[in-house]
Amino acid sequence: MTSNAQRLFACGDDLITITVDNPVDAQKLSEYLRLSGEWHEAVAGIDSVVVQFDAALVDLHSAMQMLEGALAQDFIGDDRDDSNYSDDGLVEIPIVYGGEFGPDLDALCDQLGLTRDEFIALHTHDEHRVDMLGFTPGFAYVDGLNETRDVARLAEPRLHVPAGSIGIADGRTGIYSLQGPGGWRLIGRTPLTLFDAHADDPFLLYAGARVRFKAIDKSDA
Repeated sequence: MTSNAQRLFACGDDLITITVDNPVDAQKLSEYLRLSGEWHEAVAGIDSVVVQFDAALVDLHSAMQMLEGALAQDFIGDDRDDSNYSDDGLVEIPIVYGGEFGPDLDALCDQLGLTRDEFIALHTHDEHRVDMLGFTPGFAYVDGLNETRDVARLAEPRLHVPAGSIGIADGRTGIYSLQGPGGWRLIGRTPLTLFDAHADDPFLLYAGARVRFKAIDKSDA
């Protein structure tokens, strides 16, 4: 077993969780297992992969041994270049910050000791990567905002968060693809359509996508 696969444990009658070091390893491992054709499904999270097997054909112990054998393969190299994980272009996410679109922005700035302009400059300065999609179809978990790692979700989630809302929590940016409930601290909203069930490719973003945020005026949304 490689050092990237740190622990395997059962999480159901036909499910095994594998914890890994980072989201890039999680995506590569899940893809490797899906392509092997030996598993019903392999779903990547931030630092884990959940694997489903056919419990009618394989017992848990045998499934664990199969996974240990798979993990011994050198499909995740220590010399990988994470910057090349996505070969596609950079996706620019325009955002109207604050006001009715980002009702938590001012309180968040107070917590961080930043002015609104300073926070927007921080949020838009660097390129980021989508760690995973989850929660709802197309909801993107975006990495790279360590300054907000101590920002917790709301104690009481909102019952209605508009599609396109941009939230902050636990050092990440969350992008709401659909309207619905949510507890991330809302800092703005993008006019982009993140999920279109009728499109040939319904998702604007995907795990590994490179993104950069851009501040726009309300009139441009």
